[in-house]
This record gives sequence, structure tokens and C-alpha cells, in this order.
Amino acid sequence: MSGLGGLNKSPNGVVIGLVQLQLPHVATPNDLADQTQRICQMVGKARANMPTMDLVVFPEYSLHGLSMDTNSEIMCHLDGPEVQAFQQACRTHQIWGCFSIMEYNPHGNPYNSGIIIDANGELKLYYRKLHPWVPVEPWEPGNLGIPVCEGPNGSTIALIICHDGMFPEMARECAYKGAEIMIRTAGYTAPIRHSWQITNQANAFCNLIYTASVCMCGSDGTFDSMGEGMFVNFDGTPMVMGSHRADEIITAEVRPDLVREARKHWMVENNMYQFGHRGYVAVKGGAQDCPYTYMKDLVNETYRLPWEDEVIHTDGTVCGFPPPTRHYRGEELPTETSVPKTSAIAKGL
Repeated sequence: MSGLGGLNKSPNGVVIGLVQLQLPHVATPNDLADQTQRICQMVGKARANMPTMDLVVFPEYSLHGLSMDTNSEIMCHLDGPEVQAFQQACRTHQIWGCFSIMEYNPHGNPYNSGIIIDANGELKLYYRKLHPWVPVEPWEPGNLGIPVCEGPNGSTIALIICHDGMFPEMARECAYKGAEIMIRTAGYTAPIRHSWQITNQANAFCNLIYTASVCMCGSDGTFDSMGEGMFVNFDGTPMVMGSHRADEIITAEVRPDLVREARKHWMVENNMYQFGHRGYVAVKGGAQDCPYTYMKDLVNETYRLPWEDEVIHTDGTVCGFPPPTRHYRGEELPTETSVPKTSAIAKGL
């Protein structure tokens, strides 16, 4: 049930619009400025299209396109003109917005970042993609964890980006931090269609969380993105499925209060609770140890697959990127002056 796509908004509902934005080609600062204005215009279209809409979501790569260009002249800063324009658009149209930027990194490759801005133009969530789509993407791995923020109508929202959603741990972390809605923005192309659908559904059901996911759409003359916005109910059932039509905005109402009710009252398949309370019928409170070898190895920085030495692609050379020489240490964290101190961002640090 989606309230006729949000036309009939309930008192406890959150109406979300997913923009299947036309894939752009951005190569110069002028291209970047033009695409910034186009996105701002689409914020206005979203508000005019659906007066009940609370949050409009733009896909990954909506600002920069799919060229994977790391040219510093077209990279963004959190306090730069592109983000400021998005903030003004949200203020002007009194709507929350979720946006994608490729973020300048003075210490290495740019970050693939996502932000959520409220209807007053305030930055509420700031996330750097944890799992770039290797070997295709050159972006620095994110170092902010997975933050959540308070969203419209008392909801709690998390944002992940594209390939992140192929790792079940990502959605679980979102839910573990209290998110009732998980946004997934992407630039995926048609070969990923089936994986896109089943992971959006599995992420929802396994964590009792709404998933709202959208890709870029159309062709830039080289690449073809698939659109296919998708809302999935917290029981894993698709609510609304988008098309391949560029610039279409698909909408749905989601009910965070029903997520909270299910997480409280479900017996069987209350997976988030039962994951950390194994076998509570047999032992009081359930087992709360960590029986997973891979988790322990990740914590100890000793993660190694049985077939580790047989993996063929372990850098981006197959896609034309030079082999990296710098080891990741997670040391390039934002400074006190570079990260706005909102409650949402603080939750993620």
C-alpha cells in the first residue's frame, strides 16, 4: 500500500519521490554548473508534481555523470556552490532532498558522497560511499561509517550508495542504528537489473526496513543507465516499480510507524533482534556471542579468503586506472572545521 503513490498521505506517512534523472555528460566546470541548475529545477518539478511529497531523492552520479572523471576542476566541496544551490532549492520549495556529489579529497582520489538536506536548507546527513564498485570506480573508500538522521515526520533515515547495497551488512548497519527507511542511490546499467531487484527486496525483509532505491536513467551517448526506481515494503514486497523513462519521478508513501510496530511485535522473522539473541527459546536472552569468523577477522584486520591468492582482479588496471601505491589507513577524516556539526553527522562519527 503506497497511498496511491502518496496522493493520499496519512498522518504518520512519509511521501518520497525517486527521480529517474536523465544521465548527463559532465566534463567542464560549465557543464557542472548547468547540471547543478538542472537538478535544482527538478526539485521544483518534484514539489509541483506532488504537493504532499516530503523528500525528493536524486540518483548517484546525477551531478557528474558516469565518466569516472577525477579532474579536480569538477569535483565538489561540502561548502561549495553546488551544495549551496541544492540547499537553496530545498529552502525555496520547502522539501527535503537527497543529492549525490563527487567530493574533492586533498589526500587522494575523490570521495563518492551523498547528502540529505532538510526543507530549511540544513545539512542533515553526510555519507561517503564505503564500497566503490571496483574495478570500475576510482573513488576513495568512505571513512564516515554509515550515519543516520532524523527525517520528515519523525522518521529515521539512512543513505547508502549503489554497490553498497550488494553487501547485506550495509542494510543491517542502517537498521541497527535505528533507520526505518534506507535510501539507495545508484547509476547502475541494465546488466545489474536482477541483482538490483533481489537485493532491494532482501535488504528490506531481512532488516524490517523500507528500501527506496533509484538509478540514473537514459543514455549519455556512451553509457545507458536503467532508471527503475523501486520502493520495497519492510516485508520484502515491492510497492512501486519504476520504468526506463528518463526524468520520471516515482512516488510512494512509507509508514515508519509500521516498521516500529513490526520490530516490536513480530515473533518469527524478527531478524534484527534474533540475530543478536540466537536461540532465545533455549537460553535466557539468547546467545549474544559473535560466531562469525569473517567478522572477527575484519576487526583484527586479518580478513583473508580461502581463495585469496587466486583472485584475478585486485586493482583497477583492467579499467584503465593505474595500480595504487598508497595503503588505506583511514587517517583522512574530516577536520572539525570541514564537517558541519549536526546531530545526524555526529551519529555517524
